[in-house]
Amino acid sequence: MYRCHVAASFDSRNSVCVVSTDLSVRTEAKRRQPTHLRGQFSWPGTTPALLVAALFTVGPLAIIFLFSFLSRPAQGGGVVYKFTLEPYISALYQSDFVGKTVFDGRYLRVFGDSLLQALITTAVCLVLAFPIALWIATRPQRLQNLLVLLITIPFWTNLLVRTYAWILILNENGIVNSGATALGLPKMELLYTPLASQIGLIYTFLPFMVLPIYASLAGFDFRLAEAAYDLGARKVTVLRRIIVPLAVPGILSGVLLVFMPAFGSYVQPVLLGGGKVLLVGNLIASQFGDARNWPFGAALSVIILIMLMLALMGIAVYSRKAGKKVEISL
Repeated sequence: MYRCHVAASFDSRNSVCVVSTDLSVRTEAKRRQPTHLRGQFSWPGTTPALLVAALFTVGPLAIIFLFSFLSRPAQGGGVVYKFTLEPYISALYQSDFVGKTVFDGRYLRVFGDSLLQALITTAVCLVLAFPIALWIATRPQRLQNLLVLLITIPFWTNLLVRTYAWILILNENGIVNSGATALGLPKMELLYTPLASQIGLIYTFLPFMVLPIYASLAGFDFRLAEAAYDLGARKVTVLRRIIVPLAVPGILSGVLLVFMPAFGSYVQPVLLGGGKVLLVGNLIASQFGDARNWPFGAALSVIILIMLMLALMGIAVYSRKAGKKVEISL
């Protein structure tokens, strides 16, 4: 049983009765409240699910991180449980026949080519996605739902099937060359080139840029833009000072969703590019496959992970300073 001390006073000027209670009663009431909200699972109920989620998410990353510090066996694949930094050193330095360690920039060029291809993919997707998302956001609501459905239709089909469709489009007797021949133009060598790989990446990741930007613009009241037009603002000014700042969270989210998978992509460079340009994804696959150098392949994977984490930290710092919440979601 709790005691409550109540003191009452009357303010003659404002004709108000002031009642004050002992704060200890409020403290005891807070202690009696349940530790979790209604409908929320307690820790014993969520522990199995959390363990399974950690096993299939953090577990593989932990294994790759461990393998990157182990030694390579003398023959075959796998690892030898002996700590070494050789996999990371091999990314920058190589030993010649006399045992002299020299700088080797081959793998840096691979990272540079992958970074360039990811940046081009991200930039082109942004240029194409922003007007598409803005146009969708200005349509009637029913039409918006239909257009968003059309954007998501490619997700219904396996990525390999869509990539093989581009092989049929870009090959020597494909639609592009058949159209060029009909117009009297010479046939172009499109398939198994860096251009074909770039086209495949842009096609694959374009929806990942459109949907976040549309989500940022969907709730915008475009009457504000109309008011700006009435006050004499030009279209470029309205776009730059009203619409683009509103879409910044969606743009940043789309940039992350496109850049991160494009940087380590594997399917498009192999199937469309023919493996002529060595990228990070192909390099890692070859280390785990043909070269059977698991520690070095794991070290390359950890380096990519660190680079992407730095990019995420940079976006987080910018969003905190700008006061804009950025979510990596579709």
